[in-house]
Amino acid sequence: MTENPHVRTAEPHVSDFNIPVVAEFRANGGRVGGMFEGGDLLLLTTVGARSGREHTTPLGFVRVDGRVLVVGSAGGSDRHPDWYRNVLAHPMVRVELGTETFGAVAVPAEGAERDRLFAEFVRTDSGYADYQAGTERILPVVALERPYNEESEAANLADKLVEVHTWLRDQLRHVRAEADAYLAERASGTGGSAPLGLNLQLRQHCLAFCESLHFHHDSEEFMFPHLGSQNPHLEDVIERLREEHRAVNRVRGELEALLADLSTVDPERFDAELNRMTRELEAHLDYEESELFPTLAAIPFPPTAP
Repeated sequence: MTENPHVRTAEPHVSDFNIPVVAEFRANGGRVGGMFEGGDLLLLTTVGARSGREHTTPLGFVRVDGRVLVVGSAGGSDRHPDWYRNVLAHPMVRVELGTETFGAVAVPAEGAERDRLFAEFVRTDSGYADYQAGTERILPVVALERPYNEESEAANLADKLVEVHTWLRDQLRHVRAEADAYLAERASGTGGSAPLGLNLQLRQHCLAFCESLHFHHDSEEFMFPHLGSQNPHLEDVIERLREEHRAVNRVRGELEALLADLSTVDPERFDAELNRMTRELEAHLDYEESELFPTLAAIPFPPTAP
């Protein structure tokens, strides 16, 4: 049971051009030479929008207001880079920065905020201005937000369950607060013309929550058969939890479908589905904790080999 959606067995794809860059980065604690020498570089691993396969890409970055930012320059191409299209479909990403690796949520900036942040890239490297001048495409600026501490101190599976549930609850509250503020702006007219049903920030945070929830439930479904075989008294509990997984996942699917196209999403329907998710998920998490904690508290984390 982990909140990190990037636990996969296949090695991420790296383009032939970037293979030596990635290898040098990892061998030298984030330092590389050649055309990247002296620059601030990170490795971004995304999940393919259509393939579902992981891809690792070296990118320049800047820090602004405590945030790590990257830009989808693609050398001034008229087409967004693949990694940017990936994060619009799957906001949960993995970042390698120096010797550190962490999960993050990729959130594109919009409007005046995007322009302000892009100016920081130009101030760092004027080449970004040349890239923008060469295309009518607005080069996206993306914040890589670190949403949780991955250094777990859980001693048993009950502790780990608390950790994951706390993160899911916090993320859902964050999305709920963003939605309330955004919808209030729309209703008052203070948010401008609001041509889109929702903004990108709210969309990305909601998708990241949905993606993490899906992974968490899949992890539990994988665990349930073994847990049930070792604890027959939990048979009815596990069956109810599975039914609740199906119910919550239906709501998750509705939210993800609504967010597929920002230009057509109905904010009021989104608000209603988000309220339904809050009610059903809170009830599910409360029941799971009350029924599974006594058993999971006796199972060490990480689990020991039999």
